[in-house]
Amino acid sequence: MVIPLWPKGAPGFEKRKNEPEQAKDWWVKNIHNPSLTVYLPPKEIATGASVIICPGGGHRELVFNAEGKEAAAFLNSIGVTAFVLKYRLFREEGSPYKEEHPKQDIFRAMRLVRSRATEFNIDTARIGVMGFSAGGEVAGWVSYYYNDKNFKNADAIDRLTARPAFQVLIYPGPGAVPASVASTSPPTFLLAANDDPCCSEPIVKLLQLHRIAKVPVEVHLYAQGKHAFNMGNRSSLTTLKTWPQRLADWLKDNGWLNKN
Repeated sequence: MVIPLWPKGAPGFEKRKNEPEQAKDWWVKNIHNPSLTVYLPPKEIATGASVIICPGGGHRELVFNAEGKEAAAFLNSIGVTAFVLKYRLFREEGSPYKEEHPKQDIFRAMRLVRSRATEFNIDTARIGVMGFSAGGEVAGWVSYYYNDKNFKNADAIDRLTARPAFQVLIYPGPGAVPASVASTSPPTFLLAANDDPCCSEPIVKLLQLHRIAKVPVEVHLYAQGKHAFNMGNRSSLTTLKTWPQRLADWLKDNGWLNKN
């Protein structure tokens, strides 16, 4: 199931909502009608927890399969409902968008999922956000600045809170790092490889900011793996092949996998 974030298209870009996306191999781009793709867990194991997933791709494309569908499949396997976000790409060649537009998309996505919680049998107190690389920046924007409005032409959905219950940042880009972390920021799971030239430093910085703010944080910094190992499925490294289990452990230990 695919749910557009706005029934009539993104505010200010309604005329572009019917332009087709471009997709090939591992990527999707030319996104003008941002949306959530819903992946439901088997009913017998559904916990009521949910996660909005933001794939990476440098804000030029979306790594939709390896950092969207595969992440959703893992979350489904532990009873978590997953929503993969297709957000607008402001660094794509010829893009009409700016950084403010994917910010609008993730804030709207959080509020939209909250507004449809009954439909998907999810607990509004356990809606999290997960992001990879550039998608980690998108996730961080809503986690650290959830009180911002980031909407135009507000409707009833936009009046709901955008705060995630928890966030998961996998080798997040530097844009995920705020100047400071508020004490009310959501508990956070951070993971990267130390030899990642772009996106290991952000989790080190975030760790320190969380410690200062006394906001719960768990960090996994692996010695090897570089960038973009996705869910570890294609890695030759044991630590990376099994990293999703560390996430499952964290979710379980914090009570987010308790059934409704």
